[in-house]
Amino acid sequence: MSVQFKLGVVFVLLAVMGAYPCLAQTNPPSTGTVRGRIVDSTGAVLAGVRVKLTHDGGTAAPEAISGDDGQFSFADVTPGAFQLTVATDGFAPQTASGTLHPGETYVAPEIALTVSAVVTEVEVGLSRSEVASEEIKDLEQQRVFGIIPNFYVSYVPHAAPLTAKAKFTLAWKATIDPVNFVTTGAIAGAEQSQNRFSGYGQGASGYGKRYGATYADLTAGYFIGSAILPSLLKQDPRYFYQGGGSKRSRILHALASSVFCEGDNGRRQINYSNIVGNFAAGGVSNLYYPAKDRGASLTLENGIIGIGASSGASLLQEFVFKRFTHTAANPFPSNNADVSSPQGH
Repeated sequence: MSVQFKLGVVFVLLAVMGAYPCLAQTNPPSTGTVRGRIVDSTGAVLAGVRVKLTHDGGTAAPEAISGDDGQFSFADVTPGAFQLTVATDGFAPQTASGTLHPGETYVAPEIALTVSAVVTEVEVGLSRSEVASEEIKDLEQQRVFGIIPNFYVSYVPHAAPLTAKAKFTLAWKATIDPVNFVTTGAIAGAEQSQNRFSGYGQGASGYGKRYGATYADLTAGYFIGSAILPSLLKQDPRYFYQGGGSKRSRILHALASSVFCEGDNGRRQINYSNIVGNFAAGGVSNLYYPAKDRGASLTLENGIIGIGASSGASLLQEFVFKRFTHTAANPFPSNNADVSSPQGH
């Protein structure tokens, strides 16, 4: 065989190998594939599950979504360690890891998702009206010596404000309490014995008129000063027992309650309900007192007496009635420890 022939064959082979480089050498693939299947705890396939592939270096491939058969697949994955993160609504997230070699099709172990735990927090509490209703029940049981109603004092620190309905309910309960009927009778008897409001006369008729006027004063005082105005002005008609601190601070606290009170918002306010209520009740008394006793003087007199009486009652509440009041809810200690007064009093 001639040299020329041999060289010709070599040139032909080189030309063919140049046209088809795959015949010359085989380059190993530089990427691989990661596949897997997602099921639930019962083994049923899960479709539409998001799968995220992340390399240890932090790079992430586009998310894959499992098909109807639960299968997912990532192509052209860079070899090396990787992590799969599987998540979908209603199931707890799962992770799986593996290592992919060049040109490999890595089949991940079957990934089973479990239903996520659902924690439901239910806050059980009473509404404001329900709290006020419970407080009314406690207040109705407060009686000095177990007999005399002591409804308008709170021994509870930070007591819930009364609703308008609760204020009217308490006024009604106080008005129709049997003890108040007896007290009204005693006052009317004292007035008759002194022939006060002589225009009413004497005898059963005079006593009846005095009884009716006294009871009307009582009713007007409760409803105007403890229900109507407190509801309109959003003020609390109760006295808040301090029970601690120096005697001087307790006296000032009691006396101040006639001109200062707690608003339904917990802030201290001028006690318009008590001040205006006493003068308003005094004005109403002009409708039924004898003609010669009516006028501005009667209104002024009854108003001043009402304010003074409320101050005196507060002093008795702070220093006397507490120890004799039965079923007082959550009473304060009776010693002189420094106890901050409730609701800013």
